[in-house]
Amino acid sequence: MASRHPRTTRAVERHDPARHRVRGTGYFRRLGPGIVTGAADDDPSGIGTYSQVGAATGNRLLWSAPLLLPLAFAVQEACARLALVTGTGLAGIIRTRLPRPLLYLCVALVAIANTVNIAADLGSMAAALQLLIPIPQAIGVIGFATIIAVAEVFVPYHRYAKILRWLCVSLLAYFAVLFVAHVDWSSVVQGIVVPQMQWTKVEVSFLIALAGTTISPYLFFWQAAEEVEERHQTRARYVTRQHMGAMRIDVFAGMFTGVFAMLAIMITAAATLHANGITDVQTAEQAASALAPIAGDYAGILFLLGIVGTGLLSVPVLAGATSYAIAETFGWRESLERRPSQARAFYAIILVSILLGLGLNFVGVNPIQFLFIAAVTNGLAAPVLLGVIWWLARDRGLLGKWRSPVWSQVLVGLAVVAMGLLPLAWLLAP
Repeated sequence: MASRHPRTTRAVERHDPARHRVRGTGYFRRLGPGIVTGAADDDPSGIGTYSQVGAATGNRLLWSAPLLLPLAFAVQEACARLALVTGTGLAGIIRTRLPRPLLYLCVALVAIANTVNIAADLGSMAAALQLLIPIPQAIGVIGFATIIAVAEVFVPYHRYAKILRWLCVSLLAYFAVLFVAHVDWSSVVQGIVVPQMQWTKVEVSFLIALAGTTISPYLFFWQAAEEVEERHQTRARYVTRQHMGAMRIDVFAGMFTGVFAMLAIMITAAATLHANGITDVQTAEQAASALAPIAGDYAGILFLLGIVGTGLLSVPVLAGATSYAIAETFGWRESLERRPSQARAFYAIILVSILLGLGLNFVGVNPIQFLFIAAVTNGLAAPVLLGVIWWLARDRGLLGKWRSPVWSQVLVGLAVVAMGLLPLAWLLAP
């Protein structure tokens, strides 16, 4: 394994040789960490959030999407930059550059939020499958948890990454629904271009939910970890401006896809549910079942298939992000490319995360409570982690000439401020 914390200029310049160019079909075949991370951002719990916001507010909060996109891109680009230059995951970098208590706090918050998210996603996937195929909810939850655990533990990374890339196609379901629903495009354009909202706790909470599901802590750790995996797969050499440019395209493609899917779901919910007086949608599967009689069975089925597909993508990312974070914190062997016998603790964490998420579905807690708890923990973890990422990405001693440029520092700084002020705005709102 490459040196975890390079000190020399030569070591700092090591990089993935596969990203030797920005343009061309050869590069786009290599899209991986960025596109998978962006797609995983739209997990079933996120889909439920977007559906609820669209149903409750119509097109009023669509303007949040173009504002969140550059912030999310800058944060994920900084995480990718840190991993590419150092060859180390985010928790591993924090471990050597910042106080241990801060590291333990960040990792604990992320692990708790991820586990609750896994529970909510498994429950949503099983509920969606139940609407497609009449099988008991418990069988669906156990079946999905088993399939995901077996695939993540026993399929080598270079093959597993290809599976995750293909699962990104499930997001097309939400773009397809747009063509089925009767959308008032002039209202959509107005909602995107002209910021409007009601100054109430409810609508501020919607903004917090949208920001929290777009700029999610688990994505920070996954992005960095998978960049390291890709670097190891292709045998690191040296970083160039072309490499950095290619990385940015990968990351931007992923975050653009994720945010555009968010926008598509909000527009669909506004055009169908909100327009027909259905404003109280609590889950993704509830949105799908309400969508079918309005936009047609085809739209409902597409929505449900999207929930299952994005769940199969996001649950492994959630469990993997937790495992990478904890393994890097304690210096354990970690890699999805290693066999289970070579990284027992790493794979054990993955299994425990999935099992805990599975178990939470049988303790009688309402799925909406899962989402609320996950949102709270994400909201607590995000500002702290964003501040840490901003600090590390501008550290010349760590990244040398590859430290974040001014535009990145400004955007990540704005993300820190926004994620920190939104809870305060909620407290002040009537």
